[in-house]
Amino acid sequence: MQIDINQTIMKTIIKLCGLLFINFILIQTSNSQNAMLYNPFHIAIDPMERILLINFEKDPDSLYIGFEPQVFNDSINGKGHLVIGWRIDGKVDVYHEPGLALDPNKYDIAGKGLANMLKREMPFAFSEINDFGLQAHYEFQDIHNRKVVIKVTEENPKKRKPFGLLAPMGAAAESPSAMPLVLLHDFYFVRKKHSQIEVAINGKQHQPDDLPMPLPIDGSKMTFTRYSPEPLIATLNPAFNGELLGLNVEPGGVLHKDGNIDYHMAWFGNVPSIKRISFNNETHPVELRFTTPFPNINSIENNTSFKGRFEIEAHPTTGRIIGHYTIEKTDEAITIVMIPSKGWKPRPTKFSLRVLYTMGKVFKKWPTTYKWTANIQQNADGTFFMKSSWERTK
Repeated sequence: MQIDINQTIMKTIIKLCGLLFINFILIQTSNSQNAMLYNPFHIAIDPMERILLINFEKDPDSLYIGFEPQVFNDSINGKGHLVIGWRIDGKVDVYHEPGLALDPNKYDIAGKGLANMLKREMPFAFSEINDFGLQAHYEFQDIHNRKVVIKVTEENPKKRKPFGLLAPMGAAAESPSAMPLVLLHDFYFVRKKHSQIEVAINGKQHQPDDLPMPLPIDGSKMTFTRYSPEPLIATLNPAFNGELLGLNVEPGGVLHKDGNIDYHMAWFGNVPSIKRISFNNETHPVELRFTTPFPNINSIENNTSFKGRFEIEAHPTTGRIIGHYTIEKTDEAITIVMIPSKGWKPRPTKFSLRVLYTMGKVFKKWPTTYKWTANIQQNADGTFFMKSSWERTK
């Protein structure tokens, strides 16, 4: 009788051990399965070697008020020069060397959009920076077959003291498909002393604008002709219409790499959320940060709403963009709204820059006029479909 009892006890213990082992295996299997992370945000990087901007709004042409030469050498755009002609009507004409393969859709973020894109031979195309400043030379025929000549010769022995800047190029866009982030590193103005700037259209000379600020910068009077040998051209959340793909991330992992994008995550139980996203490139990484981790869209409860803050920053010298976002889920549909409501926050390193940003309110304010809206629906098969767009609010 005692033996039977002992055998029964042993069988029970063995069965319990077996159940515990099975549960252990199930737990390990569950923990080893990857989680899905959904990211509705993107920052596209467009490589560029150099950029130059010359305004002559106070002495305009019948068609143009400014020119913007750019230099490329990459696998996306090709190798060569282009010149954007900023028109009186707010649109732009793009003249480019045959070696460039450009996407016309990119230029809806420039002013009122693209008017014309034309191939042109530019035999003298040149833009460099040496110890004395900027040296540039462009000649081409415009849309009316007029000869355009652009020449900058800076021979100033005084050392340059460049700084970083977010260019307010998005201020003129009317119907942008993305928010432009033109981050200009090593940015500087062409100095008036020891410099020659020539802008001629059909033989007529046009006087370039001076910097609209009474104070000199670094002890020198400046023209409004400006340049950067290290521009970083990025676009925030280009308009999207399609399936929002998930990322398989390791449970509990704090970093997930997907090509040139790094996802830094926080976890709430077994659900990942986004702390920040780094978009890596050859110039400087551009980082999108969330003060409170952005929730995973497949974990948002129905009939709930949430508000948080975000920041966008590349190199510290070009400052930060700060704003807020909202999430609402109603009737199984998710709406995300993102507004850079605090604008651009520069980090001026000299008094003259503080004066410049105070006088030119557009520098800080223009991002606040952008509003991004994304509508997300979950299909019957569990996949997510997203449609997003931008609008100007002011």
